[in-house]
Amino acid sequence: MPSTTSRSVGAACGLAGAVLFGANGSLTKAVMASGLTPMQVTQFRTLAMAVLAGLVLLVADRGAFRLSRGRLWRMALLGIVGMAGLQTAYAAAIEALPVGIALLLEYLAVLAVAVIARVFFRERVRSRVWIAIVLVLGGIAVVSRAWAGALDAWGVAIGLVAAACLTFYFVYGERQISATSPLATAFWSALFATIACASFSGWWTLAPAAFAEPVSLQGNLAAIRVPMWVPLLGVMALGTFVPFVLSFVALRRLRATTAGILASSEVVFAFVVAWVWLGEMLDWLQILGGAAVLVGIVLAQTARPHAAADPDLAVASEPVSALTGPVPRVGRDEPST
Repeated sequence: MPSTTSRSVGAACGLAGAVLFGANGSLTKAVMASGLTPMQVTQFRTLAMAVLAGLVLLVADRGAFRLSRGRLWRMALLGIVGMAGLQTAYAAAIEALPVGIALLLEYLAVLAVAVIARVFFRERVRSRVWIAIVLVLGGIAVVSRAWAGALDAWGVAIGLVAAACLTFYFVYGERQISATSPLATAFWSALFATIACASFSGWWTLAPAAFAEPVSLQGNLAAIRVPMWVPLLGVMALGTFVPFVLSFVALRRLRATTAGILASSEVVFAFVVAWVWLGEMLDWLQILGGAAVLVGIVLAQTARPHAAADPDLAVASEPVSALTGPVPRVGRDEPST
């Protein structure tokens, strides 16, 4: 059992990672306003993850670079669908929707994993998951004002695609990739995601001079203009690799469910940062709807039973979330974002 100090450090790191992931949505919006496409932003994020994780593995675990052909194919599928698909869909969603609402849609994956575990894999799932379904779906309807058709239909659709990709990452990773270390999972999946994006992103059309062009930080910071590489570097480092490391530290010191609930607070931080930075405000009814979604997410996080802690949890990805979080072994730990 981890000590109180260790758990405190884990909680602090988990919250810090959630803050950075939450802020990353607003920062990504500023980057895309400079002209980068969602797939190009994804390519830079996954490239940063692959390079930095690879450098760490060179020092700490060179054996991670030796994989069987079968495992390479699994990593490729995980990277292309669960990472490249997720991050591209999330980036496209926040182009069309407020950042917080895009994240709420993506976090439907947490609920989907619990339902899939119960319906398809016959795992014992606590009855609270059905309460979570009502809270999440009802809360999403209120936040999005579904009755008024106020949200961009494309944004909602692509947000649901992001949720499907994250669900795939959790379920597939849990069943297939649990034997690989967290950092190795991050490296290989990010590498294949980068290769996939490089084939379609049109990176070859980006002139080197474009990275030095001044861009506005948008919203309440619109008067501030910096070279485009500055916010892009922030997305790659502070919005991707650093929160991944913080979340990994949290996972080593907390139960998967606890770490997942802390990670879910990313949605709250995303709303707050987007409100302060981009002026994306919600009315009181939408705030209540968002609160219902968060309660539902927490219930879904705790719907699968606890088991002994596993010292070799693999890592799942956020725009939220998705470059961090556990891919636990089936029947032993809960899904976490």
